[in-house]
Formats: sequence, structure tokens, C-alpha cells
Amino acid sequence: MTVPQEYTQASRQFEAFMADLKAISLLATHNQCYHMLRAVLHVFRAHLEVADALRFADILPAVVRAIFVEEWTPAPPTPFPDRVALQAEVMAQRRHHNVSTETAIADVAAALRRHVDRKAMERVLSSLPQEAQQFWME
Repeated sequence: MTVPQEYTQASRQFEAFMADLKAISLLATHNQCYHMLRAVLHVFRAHLEVADALRFADILPAVVRAIFVEEWTPAPPTPFPDRVALQAEVMAQRRHHNVSTETAIADVAAALRRHVDRKAMERVLSSLPQEAQQFWME
């Protein structure tokens, strides 16, 4: 069995993802985009049951998947608040170094949709709570 292309091409795919996220968000650097991406993914993860989070992780590109699960100590999820509160949670991540846009969740959602299998994403999202589905609406 050969090594899956998603692993052999992981760096190239991540760079393409980050270039799209940078263009969508209008942030100045990949570093800023990385921290925004990380914040959005970790906020989403905090509101999911572990099994749901892992199903979602399976559809992500390899490096984005790694960011999604990094430094994770699974705990009971907190309920999804409204979009304004979710955006505040994103902005609170690494508060002193966070340059996330006011549309960070939608920006990351738009970039993700360009880099995941859309049918797989819709299938997984449809199996998640309604609030989780709404999180990724652009």
C-alpha cells in the first residue's frame, strides 16, 4: 500500500489553504491566519462531543486536522452560544496576540469549503447538532 497523497502532499495542501484563508480574511501574514484558524477550530471543538469532533476531524486536510486536535484534553462540551458569543470566544483565544477578523468563523468556513470534499463535509455536518451546522455557514 502506498502512502496516501493527503500525507505526501500535506505541506503543499496546507500552503494552498493558508493562501486562500489569507486572501479571504485580508490578513497580512500566514502567521496571523494560522492563529485565527487555530482559534476557530478550537472554539468549535470545545462545543462538540468527542465522537462528533473526531468525525469532523476526519474530513479536514491533514495539517488542519492536526491543528484541530493539538493540545486537546477532551472534556464535556459546553453548549453552543449564539454567533456573537462564538466570535468573542475566537477573539479571546491568545487574547494578546489575536488578530482574528470580525468574520473569522465565516472566513475559515469559506477557506475550508475550498479544501475539503464538500459532500463529505455536508454528510458529517448533517450528523452534528444544528448549532454545529450553523457554525460553518458562511
